[in-house]
Amino acid sequence: MITVTDKAKEKIISLRKEEGHANYNNVRVMVKGGGCSGLMYDLNFDDEIKPADQVFEDKGIKILVDKKSLLYLVGTVLDFSDGLNGKGFQFINPNATRTCGCGESFAV
Repeated sequence: MITVTDKAKEKIISLRKEEGHANYNNVRVMVKGGGCSGLMYDLNFDDEIKPADQVFEDKGIKILVDKKSLLYLVGTVLDFSDGLNGKGFQFINPNATRTCGCGESFAV
């Protein structure tokens, strides 16, 4: 399961509106190869639920995850920070054994 903090929920709703996405557009979270630690997070809006997707809902936000990515994301919390030390979505991933300094990539 993937959960969403209140700050992440607010930002997702705000971005959905700013970018002109319909309220039914879900958030797709994927893991791709790359980054300085080997794996990277990919986050975007998607209105299509594929047959192999796992669908999670937290605080009214539907999150779509493909089966391969789910192996790396189980138990992850999606947060948003707009503080001095960085701005953007952050993944608090209990499966990551190390992360890069910017938080954009990780290793398991």
